[in-house]
Formats: sequence, C-alpha cells, structure tokens
Amino acid sequence: MSHTPFKERDLNGGTQKLYRFDNGFGASVVQHSFSYGSEYGQWELAVIKFEDDDWHLTYDTEVTDDVIGRLDWPEVESYLDQIEALQVA
Repeated sequence: MSHTPFKERDLNGGTQKLYRFDNGFGASVVQHSFSYGSEYGQWELAVIKFEDDDWHLTYDTEVTDDVIGRLDWPEVESYLDQIEALQVA
C-alpha cells in the first residue's frame, strides 16, 4: 500500500517524512547526512507514538526496538504497513 506523509520537511540537509495512523502510531522516515544508509540513497525509519498533536519515538513495539536504517523505499512501505496494523495497547 502507498502511504502519504502528513508532514514533510527539510532536516539536517535532507528530508523527514512524518506519517500518522488512526491507531495512534506513526513513523518518522528520514534521509539526511546523519541517517543510516543516506550515502546510498537509502532511508531510516523510527516508529513514533502520538499524544494529541505531539509525538515521540517509541522503542517498544512489535515492529522494532530501535531505528531501522539502510532501507530501500519498498521496505519503508512494508514497515509503514506493519505500523499501521499495530494494535493499541
């Protein structure tokens, strides 16, 4: 499935795309000079949790307990599908 970011911005000389899903989770997907794999045109993904309009990184989901780097875009889309399917605890 193709996902559309709700926000996109410049960050550290690159790009950050933020995704938000109805389950209260989302993702920060970045490609910049400090992200894993950016030198190869790859992306880094972190799972985020929303509280109203604020969000923070979360490291305790079934998807991952860390950031996931060195991702090609189809892999990012696959992780976004997994995040969107997470059950609210």
